[in-house]
Amino acid sequence: MSIWIVFKLIGSLALLMFGMKSMSESLQKMAGPQLRRVLGAMTTNRFTGMLTGVAVTAAVQSSTATTLMTVSFVNAGLLTLMQAISVIMGANIGTTVTAWIMSLGFSFNITDFVYPAFFLGIILIYMKKRRVIGDFLFGVAFLFLGLGTLKETGTNFATDPAMRDSIMAFFSQFGDSLWSYALFLVVGSVLTLCVQSSAAMMAITMILCSTGVLQIQQGIMLVLGENIGTTITANIVAMGANVQARRAALAHFTYNMIGVVWSLLLMKPFLNLVCGIAGFDQSLAAGDPGYEDNLLKISVVLATFHSMFNITNTAILIWFVPQIEKLVCAVIKPRKQDEEDDFKLHFITSGIMKTPELSVLEAQKEIKAFGERIQAMFNMVRNLLDEEDNDKFVKLYTRIEKYEEISDQMEIDIANYLHDVSDAHLSDETKAKMRAMLREISEIESIGDSCYKLARFFNRYHTGKEEFSGYQLKNIKTMMELVDNSLTEMNKTLVSYKEQNDINRTYNIENEIDNYRDMIKAENFSEVNDQKYSYAIGTMYSDIFDECETLGDYVLNVVEARMGIKKKD
Repeated sequence: MSIWIVFKLIGSLALLMFGMKSMSESLQKMAGPQLRRVLGAMTTNRFTGMLTGVAVTAAVQSSTATTLMTVSFVNAGLLTLMQAISVIMGANIGTTVTAWIMSLGFSFNITDFVYPAFFLGIILIYMKKRRVIGDFLFGVAFLFLGLGTLKETGTNFATDPAMRDSIMAFFSQFGDSLWSYALFLVVGSVLTLCVQSSAAMMAITMILCSTGVLQIQQGIMLVLGENIGTTITANIVAMGANVQARRAALAHFTYNMIGVVWSLLLMKPFLNLVCGIAGFDQSLAAGDPGYEDNLLKISVVLATFHSMFNITNTAILIWFVPQIEKLVCAVIKPRKQDEEDDFKLHFITSGIMKTPELSVLEAQKEIKAFGERIQAMFNMVRNLLDEEDNDKFVKLYTRIEKYEEISDQMEIDIANYLHDVSDAHLSDETKAKMRAMLREISEIESIGDSCYKLARFFNRYHTGKEEFSGYQLKNIKTMMELVDNSLTEMNKTLVSYKEQNDINRTYNIENEIDNYRDMIKAENFSEVNDQKYSYAIGTMYSDIFDECETLGDYVLNVVEARMGIKKKD
């Protein structure tokens, strides 16, 4: 009998975790782009940031998702460290909604609502336009089914005297000491990190306390440990991110640790206040009249404690955001600046947990960095034309060759990342964005190829015996200036929202490039015929303009992809 109770507990926890995951991901699919925009438009007002964190976390039902998203925004440079700290503080308050959902599941038979939700959900799933809503209902139904099964299992567990008494005896040996508190604090942190779900740990804590095998003080320590454990995920993910993202993750850990310290110092009066609000009598022991009814209130006590802890902690520390920022900046020093020519994706990071809808942000920022690197490569090519010192020329040409290899690798790595993310069930809007991004990186890599071809032309010119006339050099530099303007416009487009961009500016520059190329080619044909310069130098001169025009076409393709304009056949 006992082994089946254990299996039922594990299975119901799996249902609960799956339900939370499905519900959270469905909500993010419905609101992902809007959530990205809300966080991206944050002001420096710490209170607005805190309220945003509350709202976003309450909406997606995952403080981990909000925290990882916030760290990604910091990594991408869309949020300052101070803004991120305030958002994370709000996320801690928002996650208390989950605890109240758990408490609700332990307060009455919530499974009565599960089967109608399953029925409605499956109908919506087969209606393709409403599939995300159906997924959300399935997630809610699995969550409530898991909670209901946990409650039922807890009741069965309480009626199994042998198992109940043995576990009670195990926990009772720890007593009510500081070392006992520290142990349960560590256990709560470690288990939360292992299961990657503070919601699951909250459910475990509630079932242990509501069956009487775990004292309320020990349950409170597990709750505090869960608050620490959930911060470790973001710190692990941030290890591969930039310095500001690592500081944001450390600020989350610091904020929660400060809260745990003051709550431990004020544990007895704080717990008495919470129990008084929930109507829980700490003096009742097993066998006392009203003990069973008192146990039913424990889930409310834990949810109330969780809410009051996070609200109070935020109310205190919201005034010290600048000091927390200074502290984490002092702890995490900037890494030694990477060599500009070293290949490394700066914004795409690997982690334990990924939210596909929000991973799009990282890819967009990486593509922007890709575009900036390609423009830097083009400017190196421009400098080749003026470089007369042979050693410096060779060094610069070698650097351009390395940049061409880097552009090839960046295309592959970003494409692989997008393919990995696309394995998840995504909203139609996000799927369209990912198709556009795949097109963008392909065209940007082609720009890199064109830059390398231009560099090879200049290398051949540098080692040859013939020289361009002053008029020809002036024309080449004018053409390359137009191309650079086009690249600048492309990079502006990559960093802005679609509706903020005016594609006509790119079209106008592209028309200038085309017209200038046509004019130069006509002149070149006449001047070669008139034998003003050799056929070989004339051919190279014409090839340079053709390649610049081709490069401009690739730039236009990138902008059209970002604007959602289909490529012309």
